[in-house]
Amino acid sequence: MKHPVMVAIDTAERERAETLLHALGKPHDTTLKIGMELYDCYGRELVREWVAAGYTIFLDLKLHDIPNTVYRTAKQLAKLGISYTTVHALGGSAMIEAAKAGLIAGTPLNHPVPKLLAVTELTSMSPGSLAHEQNCRLPMAAQVLHLARLAQSAGADGVICSPLEVATLKAALGPNFLYVTPGIRPTGHAQDDQNRTATPAAAKAAGSSAIVVGRPITLASNPRAAYDAIKKEFN
Repeated sequence: MKHPVMVAIDTAERERAETLLHALGKPHDTTLKIGMELYDCYGRELVREWVAAGYTIFLDLKLHDIPNTVYRTAKQLAKLGISYTTVHALGGSAMIEAAKAGLIAGTPLNHPVPKLLAVTELTSMSPGSLAHEQNCRLPMAAQVLHLARLAQSAGADGVICSPLEVATLKAALGPNFLYVTPGIRPTGHAQDDQNRTATPAAAKAAGSSAIVVGRPITLASNPRAAYDAIKKEFN
């Protein structure tokens, strides 16, 4: 089974998003990541529309609130037909458990429950930021592993982590947990605001279950060609 390349549609412009979708083609073979910017502008109806069109949707809202609020929100999100959604692992085990329970409660009968992915540390976080801004005394790898263990024990289906941490996590938590990695940059591409990055091939070699790619595809002069090249390299 091929692992998905999730295309991050990070824009507030509906026309721009639709142009990208047209360029990518093949809805049944395409996983789209909808983030906060696009969801804030067009909300539930856009998600329903793209699900109906045949796209696999990763709704990346990174919920982080008290358990009751997260439960109620996750319950509503599960009704949209999405395949993946996210919470922040730093919200704690009770919040992660509540998110999973909400997804189960909100999923329509005979439909699959969306996969719950817990964000460990953002790929924009550097070791210095971890130490001096979060006041975390653990090295980055140890902190990510700690949060991933917490997420797994609380019922999450996987984690969002950088490709640099996947091998360690997979060795500790096993192959049946999902390791979804943003921060993917093809060889020669600018790092942008990411700090912990890898190429698609390196992410594959590390054991990533799926990769999330935005600007290297969406800002390319030929998004379809860029998408196909990254899929080929990863799979």
